[in-house]
Amino acid sequence: MKLVLTALGVVLLIAAAVYVLVPAGQLPAFFPGHEAGGMRVHVKHGIVSGVVGIVLIAAGAWMGRK
Repeated sequence: MKLVLTALGVVLLIAAAVYVLVPAGQLPAFFPGHEAGGMRVHVKHGIVSGVVGIVLIAAGAWMGRK
C-alpha cells in the first residue's frame, strides 16, 4: 500500500508540473482541461494535483512507519 500511495503521489506531482508549464492546447488529450488551440495555463488544476500528490506521499511515508 505504501508503494501505491507514493507512486500515485509522484504521478500527480508530475501532472501538476505539466498543468503549470504547458498551455491547454498542448496538453495530452487524456488530461482534463485539454482545449484545442487554448493558450491559457491551468494553474488551479496544477495546484490541486500538487497538493493531492504531496498528501499521498506523506500518507505513504506515514504508513511506512507503522
